[in-house]
Amino acid sequence: METFKRLKEYYWPYKGYFFGSLIFLLFVTGITVLYPVFLQQTIDKVVDEKHYNYAAFLAIGFILLMIIKGVSAYFQQYWGAQFGVNATYALRKDLYKKLNALPFRYYDNARTGDLMSRLTADIEGFRFFLAQGMAQLIRFILMVGLSLVIMFSYSWQLAIITLIMTPFLAFTVMRFDKKVHPAFRAIRLSMGRLNTRVQENISGMNTVKALSQEDEEINRFKISNEDYKVKEIYTSEIWAKFFPFMEFIGNICVVILLAIGGNLVISGEMQTGELLAFFSLVWYIMGPLQDLGFIINQFSQAKASGERLLQILDEPSEITSPEAAFVPDRIKGEVSFNHVSFKYPNETVYALKDVSFDVKPGQVIGLMGATGSGKSTITQLLSRFYDVTDGQLLIDGMPVHEYSLTSLRKNIGFVLQENFLFSSTIKDNIAYGNPDATDEEVIDAAKRAQAHEFISKLPEGYNTVLGERGLGLSGGQKQRISIARALLINPSILILDDATSAVDMQTEAKIQKAFRELMKGRTTFIIAHRISSVQHADEILVLDKGKIAERGVHQELVNHPDGLYRRIYDIQFKDRESIQLRQNAH
Repeated sequence: METFKRLKEYYWPYKGYFFGSLIFLLFVTGITVLYPVFLQQTIDKVVDEKHYNYAAFLAIGFILLMIIKGVSAYFQQYWGAQFGVNATYALRKDLYKKLNALPFRYYDNARTGDLMSRLTADIEGFRFFLAQGMAQLIRFILMVGLSLVIMFSYSWQLAIITLIMTPFLAFTVMRFDKKVHPAFRAIRLSMGRLNTRVQENISGMNTVKALSQEDEEINRFKISNEDYKVKEIYTSEIWAKFFPFMEFIGNICVVILLAIGGNLVISGEMQTGELLAFFSLVWYIMGPLQDLGFIINQFSQAKASGERLLQILDEPSEITSPEAAFVPDRIKGEVSFNHVSFKYPNETVYALKDVSFDVKPGQVIGLMGATGSGKSTITQLLSRFYDVTDGQLLIDGMPVHEYSLTSLRKNIGFVLQENFLFSSTIKDNIAYGNPDATDEEVIDAAKRAQAHEFISKLPEGYNTVLGERGLGLSGGQKQRISIARALLINPSILILDDATSAVDMQTEAKIQKAFRELMKGRTTFIIAHRISSVQHADEILVLDKGKIAERGVHQELVNHPDGLYRRIYDIQFKDRESIQLRQNAH
């Protein structure tokens, strides 16, 4: 029950729905237990004793009870559903909020399919138990308790025999729970892996088809699907062993009761109607005891689901705003790295090692180096996607971790190397960081990002709805929309992470021209592989294995014949000269 105690804050505020449902459950259960009493009265009074005038009263009473039961069942189920839905609404909201608050470190290892499974199937399993499973458990207790009271009024001997048999059924149920809970936990984990496999395959369908890996992906899915099937079959085997044994014990109990009860009727100690009513009540006990397996099934699934949901809620949000966070209206853009070192979680090698440099407001800094040299890490530390391991990172003279996360990131415009566009209109995608922007401001940002021309040619213009991840646009078009999105928030610090990598040289030249105008008075970090993207920077930092190998302006770095920057320059411009010569030859 520890899982339910820890999740109590989500369902207890709606306890009014639960207790209201419980009151009507009392009516439903109580009326159900009265059925055998009506049967006993009909047989003993109307049939045996020939009091036929009782029949009309019994019929009217029975009809009235059915009406009351029907109304009670409606409110019991409706309020029970309200209890479950409202509880999981609050839970789902907090889970989604927590997922948005978790640091990049968490997503470095998390699997999208598994997270989707937790926010859908696991929450639904928990909701189903709150809405129905808890009511069924209470109904079981009420049904057994009320039935036993009436059974003792008919025959204490038969009631005691029933009580003696009940522990055997209860023991079987407890053994079943110990086996079925781990089995359901395994099913949930396997379902998460299966969802991950499907999600990755669909997201990477272009790569799969381009490399003709359809058969390989089908085989991988087959392995995950087989694992899920095996775990489901194993759980079914547990059920298959459990229910026949439960039914066997129940039938043995019925045979014993029939033998003893028959003798009591023959000896005159019981009436025929009482014996029939007693047997109906026996099934009111045996039936719920067998149904207890389904209730435990729901409980086990809800418990396994709750454990997986708590794993997300318990995940520490290491990167948060301090209590007395600094909230500036606007950041100036002064940046200082003082002997900063950083390594990613679970990594032994430092991504950055003793990096120091200062940037004045409005300066343009170029970052170059091989893949994995630490270029993107520098900009991720600026936005506090990660915290530095050693050293100090200052913005406007204040440690970056003393800022409000919201105000810090609203002052930093980020164009990521991998563009992500939402399945919404182009206008909404550009205005994502500034939802209150006017149409004129959106169009202006698009023009400065060299995106207005192609957007205007689309059938719906800025109201064109994009497919998933911007499906339907070229890489360069998606890149320019992402640039417009960053520009619209008017950031103090602009970060371009290989922002022109997906456009041709002609489009790049246009964007660079617009950037030079936009960079005035704005601190800008340009991560690039093309020297043409950084050659006009106020300072260029060349990184190698997490350290600054070279620094200076373009002309200074080019004049170092043995430098890394010069080698990159020679490779790129010699390639360009070769292309030009081939074009002239043709």
